[in-house]
Amino acid sequence: MENEAIHRAAGLVCFNDPQNIEPLSGGITNVNLTVDDGDKKFVVRLGDDIEEHGVRRWNELAVSQAAARAGFSPNVVHFEPGVLVLEFLEAVTFQEADVRTVENLPRIIELVARVHRELGTELTTPVLAFWPFQVNRTYIARLQAEGSSHKTILPDMLKRSTMLETAVGQVDLVIGHNDLLAANILDDGKRLWLIDWEYAGFNSPLFDLAGLASNNGLSESQEHAMLEQYFGILSEQQWKSYQAMKCASLMRETLWSMTSEIYSTLDFDYASYTAENIERFDTALAVFTNP
Repeated sequence: MENEAIHRAAGLVCFNDPQNIEPLSGGITNVNLTVDDGDKKFVVRLGDDIEEHGVRRWNELAVSQAAARAGFSPNVVHFEPGVLVLEFLEAVTFQEADVRTVENLPRIIELVARVHRELGTELTTPVLAFWPFQVNRTYIARLQAEGSSHKTILPDMLKRSTMLETAVGQVDLVIGHNDLLAANILDDGKRLWLIDWEYAGFNSPLFDLAGLASNNGLSESQEHAMLEQYFGILSEQQWKSYQAMKCASLMRETLWSMTSEIYSTLDFDYASYTAENIERFDTALAVFTNP
């Protein structure tokens, strides 16, 4: 697969003299490469639509272009079916521990808030919605049909998803990133960037905030500080809605990994990732149901 990816990247018409084509680590959905061309460096993302995850590359392209125009993401320099070429950023890729520091967390929250306020104004085409409860129902139905090894726990997950959706209640809509893993946050020493918009779409701002917390191990005090920075005064109902969405976010990541166990051909230990996320989900659900 790696050799095929390198061969495909080398043949892209956007390059004059592609050199030093190397795999870029960190991706667990796509094949990513770096390419030198003259005095510039680029990232090549290779990946077709992913039916089982609801990924549509036209949607990723539209939001990536809007995010670049808004200054949140590197410029898109080329696209064709299955290929997205971006400018390379000389930046540090965050780890979970980086997200949690007192220096970085407020910067990240500020960036997320700006994305929610400003990104939609840069969109010039329709984009998808990403409602996590429908996403989770779709995953559960597919996993049941495929006879997943986790099928015995799926009926309970479906019931819990319905309960959590009711608990979230009425929401506002923003264009969300919807995949706030630490690896999607870059720091160039002056400012932060967001990358990988393949799950982007209309959603509640609570989902990005919940994903940021659950994916990066924020403490409860950090969660309160995050929500207060984002919303100002934090009401009891907002806290309850946020906790429910945090559980939904963790359920989605768990179901995503269960599905990837069946379908993905990438060299990644999805079974261990599933187990890790089940534990995170169970912990969050216990806190939500027994405050």
